[in-house]
Amino acid sequence: MAVGGGRAVVAGAGIGGLTAAVALRHQGWDVTVLERAPALEPVGLGLGLGPNALHALDAIGLGGEVRRFSAIQGQGGIRRADGRWLVRTDLGLVAERFGDHELMALRADLVGLLAGRLPGGVLRTGVIVTSVDAGDQARRARVATSAGDLEADLVVAADGIRSPIRAALFPGHQGPRYAGCTAWRFLAPRPDRSPSPAETWGRGELFGAVPLADGRMYCYATALTPAGQRSGDEAAELKRRFGGWHEPIPGLIGSVSPEAVLRDDVYWMAEPLPAYHHGRIAILGDAAHAMTPNLGQGACQAIEDAIVLASVTAPAARAGSAPETGAALAVGLAAYTAARLPRTRKLVQASYRAAQLSGLTSRPAIALRNTGVSLIGRLGPRLMLRQLAPIASWTPPPLAPAP
Repeated sequence: MAVGGGRAVVAGAGIGGLTAAVALRHQGWDVTVLERAPALEPVGLGLGLGPNALHALDAIGLGGEVRRFSAIQGQGGIRRADGRWLVRTDLGLVAERFGDHELMALRADLVGLLAGRLPGGVLRTGVIVTSVDAGDQARRARVATSAGDLEADLVVAADGIRSPIRAALFPGHQGPRYAGCTAWRFLAPRPDRSPSPAETWGRGELFGAVPLADGRMYCYATALTPAGQRSGDEAAELKRRFGGWHEPIPGLIGSVSPEAVLRDDVYWMAEPLPAYHHGRIAILGDAAHAMTPNLGQGACQAIEDAIVLASVTAPAARAGSAPETGAALAVGLAAYTAARLPRTRKLVQASYRAAQLSGLTSRPAIALRNTGVSLIGRLGPRLMLRQLAPIASWTPPPLAPAP
């Protein structure tokens, strides 16, 4: 691996930031990752990975390991609260069509794998980025932090949905908007009779349960609520909302303690950013295009971002002089925005539409929705694969060979 050319600073050690760090090092960048938390603490629990994300991880030599610790999603579908299936799906067909399965992994496992590929000293935790001077084609960027200032040829803003860097670069942008729902997540023991991965849709509420490779279930739920509401006992709140739904939902909820339930309001980037770069700064992941979780593509798109960014900025990493680096970086970052903004904008909108569909509250609208979903199921897998194709058929640009 050729490392030691241009210097890159990555703000944020989530999945997008860590993937970017690994990919940039593959392309010759000298990388420093700054994480404000005192230790790596992955946000969230379960993580869906589609063929597009797996192919991106293959580009940095990690796809095989991810497949080994992930669970394949096979037969599944969507149910009503009384247990009746609205549509059954065979996700095995995804692998036949797109070359890889739909997988479910633990977020901590992927974060640990990515962090483990970075040499000592690259990842610095407990460091807060206080401001960034974006620089320009002739002048390097400067990153002010709680541990001192750094100069960089490239800065990657992977600092999450509330990104301070994004807010500073685009002060007139409204930022993420509340999607109207809150989300719960928890891990539960798998029932004796292992259930199929499924979502259950109710009246303004949704519950999903997906098997993990370690024998547990990743469970998630959403409900329409005003922003900022919380319960003193989130497990009890889940039982109140979903305890009368079909099995195994009540049993899964009954197995979890209140402190093991995560709850977060859902926000999305309703107004797209004008660009995913400014000066020498690239923005990726939730900082650029936060989306509702309904398509399971949030982390997948951050991974795609990272691979594309590493590919288009490779000439800058290998440039022989400061002016050459600046000129090559300007071209590369413009190409990054051109490649990523249209694709992610469509997925942000599609995911929000899916959230609206699953969150309907009008009984006539729910009846019409359920009829439509059932009809789609009867039309067969070809329609499902056609709808999935724009997401799953994505392939990564070439990178330097994995070490």
